[in-house]
Amino acid sequence: MPVPPSAVAAAYARLSEAFPGLTVTELGPGEQAPSGGAWTTADSLAAGGPELDAFLAWDDAQVLRDYGTRARPDVVASFGLHRYAWPACLLFTAPWFLHRRVPRLPVAHVSYDRTSGRMAVRVTSFACLPGDPAAALPGARVVPDEEALRAEVRAAVAEHLEPVLGGFGPRMRRRGRALWGMATDEVVEGLWYVAQLLDEQERAMRELELLMPGATRPYVGSAAFREPTGPDGEIAPGPSGRERSQPSRDRVSCCMFYTVRPEDTCANCPRTCATADRIPGRIADRSATATVAA
Repeated sequence: MPVPPSAVAAAYARLSEAFPGLTVTELGPGEQAPSGGAWTTADSLAAGGPELDAFLAWDDAQVLRDYGTRARPDVVASFGLHRYAWPACLLFTAPWFLHRRVPRLPVAHVSYDRTSGRMAVRVTSFACLPGDPAAALPGARVVPDEEALRAEVRAAVAEHLEPVLGGFGPRMRRRGRALWGMATDEVVEGLWYVAQLLDEQERAMRELELLMPGATRPYVGSAAFREPTGPDGEIAPGPSGRERSQPSRDRVSCCMFYTVRPEDTCANCPRTCATADRIPGRIADRSATATVAA
């Protein structure tokens, strides 16, 4: 019998086409999830044991290699969580944004090879809207409207990230609000970056404002997009001085990069004041390039 088409296969294919630094493979029924070598399972990261130690050793070595200094252990853990959570959130937000389908992926169903930007997933269920042809596929669950589907995105990401945050949190010396603020940033900035590659930045901003409006527990903060302004509140010009500058956003969490390079504090860091010299999109660019090995 032919294998029925996956509800999210087309979205993952388009994601990889736009952003070759991330490739998502779906596991078939009975197919073993990859493990060992460069592969790490999400549930092993959540366990917080030797596999997490090995995962973070890569970040420790990368900082020393690239910047000639060692980062604090909590900073290394923050880098490691970001480099997992940024692509992991796209497993949910890309199918939602592209095809209005939201897979459920508990940690036992995701493996990650950070050295080549590969993820392997086992999709057994997903949510979709009424009238979606995918509603006839196995594992489909129809929700009534767009807001219900947005709630599914938030719930699916939280289901996946909560145990992962539990594994990383003690190493990062962060708890509760700080961790979920970081999760908010990963959800927003991952999709925002990919949408720019797809030339759908404006739609993504509208969608993300609705997805993360604030006060949507357990998340902390909102999408918080804004037009960069000058010291007197005027809209800041673009690089040529004629066009408008590209939109920016206020991050909820600090990535801790300033502890490695104090002179290179991120322009949208919540530690800094709102100034005219903030650089739109800088965080998204750093996030994307940091997801795979340098």
